[in-house]
Amino acid sequence: MRKNENDTGIGGFVMAKEIQTIGVLTSGGDAPGMNAAIRAVVRQAISKGKKVKGIRRGYTGLIAEDIVDMEAKDVSDIIQRGGTILQTARCPEFRTEEGQKLGAEMCRKHGIEGIIVIGGDGSFRGAQKLAAQGINTIGIPGTIDLDISCTDYTIGFDTAVNTAMEAIDKIRDTASSHERCSIIEVMGRDAGYIALWCGLANGAEQVLIPEKYDFDEQKIVNNIIANRKRGKRHYIIINAEGIGHSTSLARRIEAATGMETRATILGHMQRGGSPTCKDRVYASTMGAYAVDLLCEGKSNRIVAYKDGKFVDFDVDEALAMEKHISDYQFNVGKNLSI
Repeated sequence: MRKNENDTGIGGFVMAKEIQTIGVLTSGGDAPGMNAAIRAVVRQAISKGKKVKGIRRGYTGLIAEDIVDMEAKDVSDIIQRGGTILQTARCPEFRTEEGQKLGAEMCRKHGIEGIIVIGGDGSFRGAQKLAAQGINTIGIPGTIDLDISCTDYTIGFDTAVNTAMEAIDKIRDTASSHERCSIIEVMGRDAGYIALWCGLANGAEQVLIPEKYDFDEQKIVNNIIANRKRGKRHYIIINAEGIGHSTSLARRIEAATGMETRATILGHMQRGGSPTCKDRVYASTMGAYAVDLLCEGKSNRIVAYKDGKFVDFDVDEALAMEKHISDYQFNVGKNLSI
């Protein structure tokens, strides 16, 4: 975690001189709240007398030299908008040493001494490589998946899980009207946090997540049949993206139970929309914190929210951490679904 103000950094990445120009980019999947973080980076940097350059389309734009000057007015009226005004992309070229060297050269060409990367684990590995090339880097966790091990919060998760929750409430209404089983597939890549939270928030009868699923469909079938005998008129299954195959699962369940079963894949609607208050406030705080770290001479670090505090970790340490679904929270969901 962050040390005292006299600490010069961890992992050998130390600034040689005071930073004057900060770059900012968003990388990987977009997440509501990214614009709030961009806004905070730009205005916090300007308040400290620094110049800011926006890098469009992530590492792809860095390599392509898609770099623009940013002033305070450029981030007006964006805090309430979903997505990212800097746009984002995935960049296979940046996984190569040649791409990383080119990215560092572009930073030096444009006078960018420090760069703030808003994204997920893959984006942080790119930042790690830039730090090794002599560019000071700070990462901010921006992903709806909540799958970054060093932090209890990631930008966009709160908005995404609320979007999914509201959609599932609506599906439950029609499932009850038709005495139907509904399988709702939510996003999360290989992580089950959105599914688990929606399972609890929506009172689902079943939650399928990669971290806990035993692929025993017969147990699901038996549970549906038992619930129908008890007079339950509908059955809600939240299925994580990491398991997938919701449509074929719906067909098998309907054949085995005789209960009409529909699959709904919520998809990318979960990425969009106006960010919640939490995503705006936490993203703003993280953006400002990242600027402060660069101005203090720190590099190769990730901003995090841990145990109720905003802190920072060494990138190498953070990427080596593992994150696990809470057994207690998962079991609470099972108990409350009875």
